Amino acid sequence: MTIVTQNVIPASVLLQDGQPEWLRQWGSFAARIKFSDLPEPVVARTKLVILDCIGAIAAGMQEPEMRSLVARLGERERTEGQVPVIGAGRRMSALLASLLNGTAGTMLELDEGNQYARGHPGIHVVPAALAASERLAVPGPDLILAITLGYEIGSRIGIASKLRVTMHPHGTWGTIGAALAAARLEGATPEQIIETINLASSFGLSTSRRTMLEGGTVRNTYAGFSNQLGLLAWELQASGFIGETDGVGTVYGTVIAENFQPDEMVLELGERWEIARNYFKRHAACRYTHGALDALGEITRQLGGSINPTSIEAMEVDTYVWAAQLDSAEPKNMLAAKFSLPFALATYIVNGAAGVPAFREEAQANAVARDLARRVSVREDAALTAMLPGLRPARVRVRLRDGRQLAAEVLTNKGDTEDPYSPEDVRAKFRELVEPVWSGPHAERIMDEVDAIDGASDIRQLLDLLARSPQHGFSQ
Repeated sequence: MTIVTQNVIPASVLLQDGQPEWLRQWGSFAARIKFSDLPEPVVARTKLVILDCIGAIAAGMQEPEMRSLVARLGERERTEGQVPVIGAGRRMSALLASLLNGTAGTMLELDEGNQYARGHPGIHVVPAALAASERLAVPGPDLILAITLGYEIGSRIGIASKLRVTMHPHGTWGTIGAALAAARLEGATPEQIIETINLASSFGLSTSRRTMLEGGTVRNTYAGFSNQLGLLAWELQASGFIGETDGVGTVYGTVIAENFQPDEMVLELGERWEIARNYFKRHAACRYTHGALDALGEITRQLGGSINPTSIEAMEVDTYVWAAQLDSAEPKNMLAAKFSLPFALATYIVNGAAGVPAFREEAQANAVARDLARRVSVREDAALTAMLPGLRPARVRVRLRDGRQLAAEVLTNKGDTEDPYSPEDVRAKFRELVEPVWSGPHAERIMDEVDAIDGASDIRQLLDLLARSPQHGFSQ
């Protein structure tokens, strides 16, 4: 059989490819590893990731869009489900709860991430794992192991491939992480795990990067769908559906990404754990803004802790390509504001921090902040781009109207592996996010339950805590 059209390969040639060795290794590894095989620092970090995701979900669930979506989807369920919609005070089916929890977790741009994977593995895995765990009544160690494995495979696909520059990383390889976590909780065999991975590889969304730049909040649903579709991938496998022989290699080597490097999938497998080199966030904005925000924080410290915005003539930022892309100074909503480097710097100066309130509607409308944002210029420095992904550098210069110039430079974001937040920093963030939702004592009970989860016979006590209604009610 001969085909003359360029770049079209006959099926007889394509189908000669067998199952890749890395996938067989992953099937065996994920099915046979035990909780006791996890190093203690990996267990401790996984518990922090669970806690961080719960905080981001509970706070994000209070946003108007989430309240409306919970109400609308809740009307369509004939009976109440079993899985908590975290921060909403109700339970739904596993598929709907995982969708809602994953979506809420990205609403405030505060979910953790992994700089080497170039994405946010935790929020793509934790909601699905919690949903699957509820039905199975699994012990805490099983939940930790499943989340760790799901985080690992998602991160490694992100490391091993290069998404197209027009793609947003949410809703892509995270689906495979969610699917693997569900498969592991179900006690899947190596063959079932391989098939689940292959099925889930087809479920990446057509995630447009432009959504984050212009404030298209559909972007916030991407992680929600990853959790939902990950659970569905396991159910499809258990029902007899099959994927292609090497779904990951095809999708992440030729479809939505390119240059897939299979060796990266098994390099130091079981020795180097991606969840142990994740990052946590305190600025409620796109991580690409954090280097410049940290540098600006150093400048404000030089001036005694604050700067009068009217005293600034201009600000200049030199940074890496993805941060430099965020140069719009006229964001139209909260999401766009979080992806505007000029506005993030301006609102930081006006509000004294880049926390959640600094990006809400009132802060967006602040005339002083918007005027200052227009005086921020952003440039890519190719030498700084070359430092990716290990470093996330930024240089910030502030020119004052009195003629003074102040400058600061950072090579990495606060919270990254090279400059991590402490466990107590992560807990402090959790309190800030969760206490307005449930109260201080309830936040402490959740933290205690997560801290002790590796000794829990099942996780239903944690889920019961997460099902509590918010203290100020939850209405559309």
